[in-house]
Amino acid sequence: MQDDLNLSVPENLTQEPELPIPSLDDQKLIVAELKRLEETGELTPEILEEFMTGKRKPE
Repeated sequence: MQDDLNLSVPENLTQEPELPIPSLDDQKLIVAELKRLEETGELTPEILEEFMTGKRKPE
């Protein structure tokens, strides 16, 4: 039954570069900053994306 599954990757799909995993201390800073932004109502999908892509670092 599972032979019918199409698990091929589309040719036009580009792979994003892998980002290094932040240190545990940096991860804690990121979480604290995200919580602060959420509590103040400043957390937007764009800001979250910046943190997840490494474009933005905690202040």
